[in-house]
Amino acid sequence: MNEEEKKEKLFEDGIKFFKSKEYFEAHESWEDLWSDYYLEDKKFIQGLIQLSVSFVHMGNGNLIGAKSLLNKANDKFQLYNGIQRGINIKKLLGQIKIIAQAYDDLNNPTDFDWELVPNLE
Repeated sequence: MNEEEKKEKLFEDGIKFFKSKEYFEAHESWEDLWSDYYLEDKKFIQGLIQLSVSFVHMGNGNLIGAKSLLNKANDKFQLYNGIQRGINIKKLLGQIKIIAQAYDDLNNPTDFDWELVPNLE
């Protein structure tokens, strides 16, 4: 497997894990990609890492950490537009805005509506 194939596999593995609600594993795949390779869209990958870790924090009941990482991810995605690696940025930003509001409205992290998690399309 050449370097481009390895990079593509790490990205796709992250997508697969994310869509399977395995947010920690998604973060691991994307972090390997982000840290081990030169990428023109490094900040986009960092945003995906932060988005997935936001949901890890939410799953662990850490609402403050979830909010912080969601905001950081949002900032990274703001640097992009159109379609990035098959993901519609405008749609993703809209979904993040809805999640941010849901986070703000929560009193208890166990009440989070997991159906709000983007499907990264």
